[in-house]
Amino acid sequence: MAMIVIVDYGMGNLESLRSKLERLKHEARVTADKDLILAAGKIILPGVGHFTAGMANIRARGLVDVLDRKVLQEKTPVLGICLGMQLLTGYSEEGHVDGLGWVAARTVRLDLPADTPERFRVPHMGWNKVIPRKESLLFRDIPPGERFYFAHSYHVVCRNPEDIAAGTPYGPEFVAAFEKGNIYGVQFHPEKSHASGLKLLDNFLRYA
Repeated sequence: MAMIVIVDYGMGNLESLRSKLERLKHEARVTADKDLILAAGKIILPGVGHFTAGMANIRARGLVDVLDRKVLQEKTPVLGICLGMQLLTGYSEEGHVDGLGWVAARTVRLDLPADTPERFRVPHMGWNKVIPRKESLLFRDIPPGERFYFAHSYHVVCRNPEDIAAGTPYGPEFVAAFEKGNIYGVQFHPEKSHASGLKLLDNFLRYA
């Protein structure tokens, strides 16, 4: 079976994700080692925190060229989770810095209209439904509208609507997941989303 690498760029509870993959009988390596990343058959880029710090850490570890080669040239499947999804975009308002630019998208603050009911707050924290917007392997055998766990103040805006795999209504709907070729991203935390989250991770690792 192809090696699974969880990229360690110093942000997020990576061991928690790794242990969830072990429950699914998938062995994964948490690493920033370039040789191991180059040998990976599947890559996961998780993350919690500030976009600027995330990109700075990736650059400081010298991982941009390695990741570009794997994802853009070798077409290795990659899954970005939460901040990891946002880092796949070209630019973020959080710090006004460039991302990896693998998807034609940008990351913007989750600003709600003035007439939005008070129950909608920023940051968006907790469980919310995810509605598929196209056929995606990520949501195979997961009921439409299933709830996943979110924790974020920024969200992704895709330039090409065809890249949007799922949306979440929170005031206006935002992009909950995208899929473009070998590149996948989810704004929620599947590792914290119980059975449906584990199913999504298993779908990526088995079918991407």
